[in-house]
Amino acid sequence: VQLQASGGGLVQAGSSLRLSCAASGRTFSINQMAWFRQVPGKEREFVATIHFSGVATDYANSVKGRFSMSRDNTKNTVDLQMNSLKPEDTAVYYCAASVSRTYSVVPSMYDYWGQGTQVTVSS
Repeated sequence: VQLQASGGGLVQAGSSLRLSCAASGRTFSINQMAWFRQVPGKEREFVATIHFSGVATDYANSVKGRFSMSRDNTKNTVDLQMNSLKPEDTAVYYCAASVSRTYSVVPSMYDYWGQGTQVTVSS
């Protein structure tokens, strides 16, 4: 499975951005996809997840109500709509895919990772 993330950029606080992640290869093996983010010197943290064959989603408390994750199985893509962005949302965002049937928000449980896309929110 290969993952290609896109859509990052530099925006002002209160703005919106939409990240997209395209999956290719053995996509039929994916059970769960997620977005994580990381800032220098800190561990990678969970942002949002979606079951690849359903509509179940989950979000980190810090983004709940502002971010929304969706998927298009016909295109093998997942998107992360980020609204009301804050400076503390600044990070490199990674999409990830898991083949495990066990629900998880832990980075080590994910098998495939995209290359990361930078999101910078200025105050």
